[in-house]
Amino acid sequence: MPETLIPKISIIGCGNVGLRYAYALVLSGLARQIVLVDMDKKRVEGEVLDLSHTAPYVSPVEIIAGDYADTKDSGLVVITAGKKQAPGQSRIDLVKDNIEIFKTIIPQVSKYSPNSILLVVSNPVDVLAYAAYKLSSKPVEKVIGSGTVLDTARFRFLLAKHCNIDPHNVHAYILGEHGDSEFAVWSRAMIGGILFKEYCPMCSRYKSCSSHKMLENIFLEVKNSAYEIIEKKGETSYGIGLALVRITRAILHDENAILPVSSLLNGYLGIKDVYLSLPAIVNKNGVKQVLNIKLSEEEEQAFKNSADAIKRVIDEIRL
Repeated sequence: MPETLIPKISIIGCGNVGLRYAYALVLSGLARQIVLVDMDKKRVEGEVLDLSHTAPYVSPVEIIAGDYADTKDSGLVVITAGKKQAPGQSRIDLVKDNIEIFKTIIPQVSKYSPNSILLVVSNPVDVLAYAAYKLSSKPVEKVIGSGTVLDTARFRFLLAKHCNIDPHNVHAYILGEHGDSEFAVWSRAMIGGILFKEYCPMCSRYKSCSSHKMLENIFLEVKNSAYEIIEKKGETSYGIGLALVRITRAILHDENAILPVSSLLNGYLGIKDVYLSLPAIVNKNGVKQVLNIKLSEEEEQAFKNSADAIKRVIDEIRL
């Protein structure tokens, strides 16, 4: 692996999420070459033409509609490919379908970019990141799931909106599964360096709101955000597109940024051999270190519940 990642990024799967990420990536100026791979190559060729016409307004970047061979020597490969859950289809059946897709994708990625970092976005992301790790034989630090980075952004936004504070000054996490068993870490939430539970009485809205009910409503809005957006417009993609750029920047710029990505756990709260989201230090090598954040008893149980939920799915699939 070179000292710094070659700014060549390949995106496998060019549906709404892959393309929103590609567009945000072009605007960010992080990459010098972006390769888009999708089964519908004609459509992707059209997307590349459209994206390429941004050239006068962005940093130099070559955008290619390619095949796996064109991804050779990518520093980062981002996988958004996968089927959506069909009406009446069980979650297990969806997972099995997407793992079959991954059995085609991962060997090709490993063949052409053996030193790349894999960033898995396809859902259910925790299970599929685990599958990518098992199928790729890559070092565990080089296989990352996008985890709860987007959920955490939603959480920070809603907290900031409620408190009338710039979201940059809100530090709080959604952890565990990227899905129904995720939970908010209220015990560690901070605003301007002050624990949320201590900040709350200082707020001008304190007397007019029920703290417990407010916390519950904010978390439920975070948890149900994707369902609401999908009901209204059919898909979610803008938020995750920018969340992926944030992870990408941490990798390419060797930032040692702390992000709640999904990575393999090895003993936290007695949990092993499962991908879940915890705050992790992310740099040019992938996940440098997972931070064993101290949780309240209730939050610890919620995290264990997340682990159990993912474990049950993993136990039903064959890798």
